[in-house]
Amino acid sequence: MNILGLSAFYHDSAACLVRDGEIFAAAQEERFTRRKHDYRFPENAIAYCLKEGKISGRDLDFVAFYDKPFQKFDRLLTTYLHYAPKGIASFIKAMPLWLKQKLWIKDLIAKELNFDGKIIFPEHHESHGASAFFPSPFREAAFLTIDGVGEWATASYGFGKDNFFEILGEMHFPHSLGLLYSAFTYFCGFRVNSGEYKLMGLAPYGEPTYVDLIKQKLIDLKADGSFRMNMEYFDYPAGLRMTSQHFAKLFEGPARKPESKITQREMDLARSIQEVTEEIMLKMAHHAHHQTGLKNLVLAGGVALNCVGNRRILRDGPFEKIWIQPAAGDAGGALGAALYTWYQYLKNKRRVNPEKDSQKASYLGPEFSSDEIKEFLEAENIPGHFLEKDLLHEKVANLILDRKVLGWFNGRMEFGPRALGNRSILGDARSPEMQSVMNLKIKFRESFRPFAPTVLSENVAEYFDLEIESPYMLLVADVKEKHRRKIDAKLTGLEKLKAERSTIPAVTHVDNSARIQSVNREDNPDYYDLIFRIREKSGCPVVINTSFNVRGEPIVCTPQDAFRCFMRTDMDYLVLGDFLLDKKEQTVEGNRPETAGQIELD
Repeated sequence: MNILGLSAFYHDSAACLVRDGEIFAAAQEERFTRRKHDYRFPENAIAYCLKEGKISGRDLDFVAFYDKPFQKFDRLLTTYLHYAPKGIASFIKAMPLWLKQKLWIKDLIAKELNFDGKIIFPEHHESHGASAFFPSPFREAAFLTIDGVGEWATASYGFGKDNFFEILGEMHFPHSLGLLYSAFTYFCGFRVNSGEYKLMGLAPYGEPTYVDLIKQKLIDLKADGSFRMNMEYFDYPAGLRMTSQHFAKLFEGPARKPESKITQREMDLARSIQEVTEEIMLKMAHHAHHQTGLKNLVLAGGVALNCVGNRRILRDGPFEKIWIQPAAGDAGGALGAALYTWYQYLKNKRRVNPEKDSQKASYLGPEFSSDEIKEFLEAENIPGHFLEKDLLHEKVANLILDRKVLGWFNGRMEFGPRALGNRSILGDARSPEMQSVMNLKIKFRESFRPFAPTVLSENVAEYFDLEIESPYMLLVADVKEKHRRKIDAKLTGLEKLKAERSTIPAVTHVDNSARIQSVNREDNPDYYDLIFRIREKSGCPVVINTSFNVRGEPIVCTPQDAFRCFMRTDMDYLVLGDFLLDKKEQTVEGNRPETAGQIELD
């Protein structure tokens, strides 16, 4: 049985094919259109899933859409009427897409897929909950879903057992942890729905100066983690901005203009809202545990991408084990909707492996064979060297240890926002200069942004205060004390960047933490073997792993995308499957664009 799950029309549209309960293929639309966070109907992602499954739309048994459009429209109209006439500009901007597309999704799906079968519409947080529970390694677990907003719900909790799950409680719009965090993202000069990572990365540079003010003026927080927001300070329900003039007055000045200098105020705001967010997430987790009495927790929704908050739940929360959906945002809703249909709607039996989830390490996207890559290189007259696997790993290990920056394109593309070793840029974690070099010359992004380490799974506890694997880069842990170095305690703000904090300084954030990806040989043999070879040569089982893209563009999907990104940055080498490309050899006319190093910033 083939079930296609879809998410679309808010941000991060995606498609997922579930076959007989197995997650068969999944991808975000942005990877194909090269339009970051593409919200449009995911026709390219659908085409990929159907091609991977060797079927057409008519062969599908069910299609599942990740929310209920009419309920969402009801929330939109109710909110505009409540705030009228204030929201008229926002209302006029939103209506055309709703009236042309969003209300007619069933017809659109039938037409685009040539599909005349059953279309299922779970609620938004049911899709999130299904995406968290059904792929998890737990037969039963509590779940927590936290995001901006679905139809009306902004957070939910409940429990899952075998092939069934149930929502026990919800928070409703406009009171939302996701939107509260996004309001601070906006006020600090970053783009909503993509800049939240920046705010989280900025937080350790600041002090929690505004925590009490946030809790006194902006939210009324209860013991169970629910809260009400003082909407006098926010403009998002019906306006075109996230915050109001009262918010600016409360925090002593207007919002930071994008690309302008980051001041201590923004650092302190980031630290303050991060601490409040962690407190709320922890309270919600305690409440879910109290209500369900279960020992395991699963998480989804955009706020579950806050890996620092996840650490708090793991470290300070009441649960023995947690599992987080790697595509926790709206893209993962497509996967959740498909699994909801297979288990909850069709009541199929669920088989659980307590040692391993069923997400396939989230390597669910397109893959390109050696022949396809060779054909591309020859067609474009691009110099490259074919190397057998052992020799390739040997050569690349030496290059990384020689402080070269390298694009690594291999295997199936990752599903979700993180690069997990198949569409990655790699560097030497031991280099004190590498963090700055990769931020400014490769990624073209702010210098304060931290890089994540990939570490061999058997070496996680040797380098980090973490006793479990973290395959999806969704947990933060401190670098072990034995690997740290003394630094000048007087350094403040962005001056903290100057300090060499550990034996792996390129992946050690200013608070001595790291956002960890562990890798084992079963999940990704090529990536594992490369890092194993680096460990043999240097004694260090850790590399820098950042997503293969530059600021403002999605992670690369095809060899063409990878080569284009390679040529427009100061990367030294590129691995395309079994082929190694040296930047110095790319002298063929047209291979080095004049725009090298000049990427449009978002």
